[in-house]
Amino acid sequence: QVQLVESGGGLVQAGGSLSLSCAASGRTFSRDAMGWFRQAPGKEREFVAAISWNGGIFYANSVRGRFTISRDNVKNTVYLQMNSLKPEDTAVYYCATEPYGLGGSTPRSYRYWGQGTQVTVSS
Repeated sequence: QVQLVESGGGLVQAGGSLSLSCAASGRTFSRDAMGWFRQAPGKEREFVAAISWNGGIFYANSVRGRFTISRDNVKNTVYLQMNSLKPEDTAVYYCATEPYGLGGSTPRSYRYWGQGTQVTVSS
């Protein structure tokens, strides 16, 4: 059974940093695209960042230069380092994977999803 578990969310002041992790289990993920999405109250789930199975990296314009996605295939884990956080980054952050994925920016591009972790940025 595939399972994705996010961790690292919390409350931080504007300008601060948080590091999210997503540990995957149940299959080998080294050939998966792994992505991060977020969803704020009343809004649709939106793309944040993705890393394809062959190392391509993609960011939403709103986070480029502030967030960094990385992966450790030995640990089956994807990370999201978030710096210079803004109140508008407040959301539930989800990780997702897609076998042999290319790092798509839409939720339908991913088959497996975690339960999410809350990130709150205070002004």
